[in-house]
Amino acid sequence: MKNLIYILLGSFFFINCAQNQEIKKINTLELRELLSTRKIQLIDVRSPKEINEGFINTAIFANYFEDDFVKKAIKQIDKSKPVYLYCRSGNRSGKSAKLLNEKGFDVYNVIGGYTQWSKEN
Repeated sequence: MKNLIYILLGSFFFINCAQNQEIKKINTLELRELLSTRKIQLIDVRSPKEINEGFINTAIFANYFEDDFVKKAIKQIDKSKPVYLYCRSGNRSGKSAKLLNEKGFDVYNVIGGYTQWSKEN
């Protein structure tokens, strides 16, 4: 019985450590290259007001500030493929990436966000 408890505790810690991996990052130049060569899952986590000011053409939208953000985002993406997230600067998308990573998604945070993307255009 004691061994079973140790095994269960060890499994619990192993699973939790695996879920809290460091979020992978990609810059806007790398994102641009990816978009030119293949179709990817790209999520814009900004507000509708921000999106009205411009967005990356292939992006899908899920507002980070909505209470059901994770639920809405998950409905739109395939868990078997990587997901790339961006916001205005990279802060919200980083937080969003952590939330989706905890749900088992392979996520990338776009550093510099739409601000950097639009500067390069």
